[in-house]
Amino acid sequence: MRILISADMEGATGVTWTDDVVPGTEQWQRFRRLFTTDVNATIAGLCQGGADDILVNEAHSSQRNLLLEDLDTRARMLTGRHKPLSMMQGIDSGVDGVVFVGYHAGAGAEGVLAHTYLENQITGVWLDGVPASEGRLNAALAAEHGVPVLMVTGDDKTCQDAAGYAPDAKLVAVKECVSRYAAICLPPQRTAVALTEAAVAAMDRAGRGHPEPGPHRIEVEFDASHLAEAAAVVPTVEQLGVRRVGFDAGNMTEAMKAFKVVTAIAAGAVQGKYG
Repeated sequence: MRILISADMEGATGVTWTDDVVPGTEQWQRFRRLFTTDVNATIAGLCQGGADDILVNEAHSSQRNLLLEDLDTRARMLTGRHKPLSMMQGIDSGVDGVVFVGYHAGAGAEGVLAHTYLENQITGVWLDGVPASEGRLNAALAAEHGVPVLMVTGDDKTCQDAAGYAPDAKLVAVKECVSRYAAICLPPQRTAVALTEAAVAAMDRAGRGHPEPGPHRIEVEFDASHLAEAAAVVPTVEQLGVRRVGFDAGNMTEAMKAFKVVTAIAAGAVQGKYG
């Protein structure tokens, strides 16, 4: 059984604010260890449940946050940026399941450090008319390859979101959202146990299913008009309103590649404090 772990950081044990996840800060160094602990606890459970090949795809920011020297030796790690499928690199390699570790709620929703790709310039994303977090987008990409989402971890709002796009997945809330920058957190000794137990149980659903290819539409709303104008320069992207753009794609892989282009262009159009 081959399993892919897509590992983000905002939903890791104890993470509650910007410095916890921004590379170079003292807090980031601290939470890199807790992030790695969450991933290792998940690996342990997947192996107990029958996984014999685990690839961990680093999915947060610089995608160089997990501590390789502390990673469970039964796994391999894909680290570094500019991967064609970004957070989901490896989903097309014949894996039997994917696990979302350290995920978070989407832009415009309640949740600790909630956002979708860009930290604060995007106020909402819709996939085929449904509000979409990174988890929903990535689950649709997994479905295109016939790969089940086995497990999702993050705060309680993340788990509520995941119940909508992966109703059969095991859900682990490592913290309870109080606000965007505050949460009631469980210590890593407790979250590790919960993550391992859930991962063992999640392996019962491992196994490739039928691919679900097909067209998709993504719409993105920004917090400023010039970001929508910048994104609409892309030939396939239509400006739908002052701050909203949309585009269609023949399949989810192409939709996600186009989404990456839209977010990259918008990020490049941000100017200092005024955005």
